[in-house]
Amino acid sequence: MPSLRSPRLPRRPQTATDIHPDWPGLRAPHAWLLMLEGRAPWEYAALLAAMPWLRKLPHGDGHPVLVFPGLGAHDFTTAPLRALLGSLGYATQGWGQGFNFGPRAGVLERARADLQALYRRHHRKVSLLGWSLGGIYARELAKECPELTRCVVTLGTPFTGHPRATNAWRFFELVSGHTSNDPELMARIRQPPPVPTTSIYSRTDGVVAWRCSVNEPSPLAENIEVQASHIGLGVNPVALYALADRLAQPEGQWTHFQPKGAQRWFYKT
Repeated sequence: MPSLRSPRLPRRPQTATDIHPDWPGLRAPHAWLLMLEGRAPWEYAALLAAMPWLRKLPHGDGHPVLVFPGLGAHDFTTAPLRALLGSLGYATQGWGQGFNFGPRAGVLERARADLQALYRRHHRKVSLLGWSLGGIYARELAKECPELTRCVVTLGTPFTGHPRATNAWRFFELVSGHTSNDPELMARIRQPPPVPTTSIYSRTDGVVAWRCSVNEPSPLAENIEVQASHIGLGVNPVALYALADRLAQPEGQWTHFQPKGAQRWFYKT
């Protein structure tokens, strides 16, 4: 796998060009959206209330799903999501590497080994699910191992635009020890995986500028817009409904998400 670890470059002041030379108007979400991240506990409460309804979603076919947490997050943050998918019949697995402090030495190699082990154990292709930074791991693994990957779903993952069009880039540099301003690395990350890929994102994301989470539409790539906070995307019942719908598709028969009837009130594609 090509390394995702950025070189340890000296830091320098941020300039307008650092945001993204092709998107001069792209900036990190403003302070009001960042304040709205405080709604995440209400999204979790909504998940608990909606759980009986969500468990009535179409059951999966038992294939494995490898789940990656966001920056600074641990597997316990994806536990509600994995519990829901488990109740729907999927064989879920967390990333098992403690807190996600970026692509440090051995992190990506361990993730690849987990993907290979899941494939051998279940004799099925693996769906890769990543929240925020975890979605970068999911996308890159799918690029390296498309023969092992069924589909990729990301939640609020900044895979395009510029990493400094987020409110998390300073934290990333602090905990990872790597610069966030690496044009060569970002050019590689922007390349889409060669497998069905869904980005679930929110225009009211207070951490990641929503344009950084938008795929170029193609026969194998789509975007689903929901109303959610960044911190709450992994527990937001509307987002999880879309996720479950994507995973339930028969292998080899992937199609774009098509909300019907009242669903059009909750989703934009």
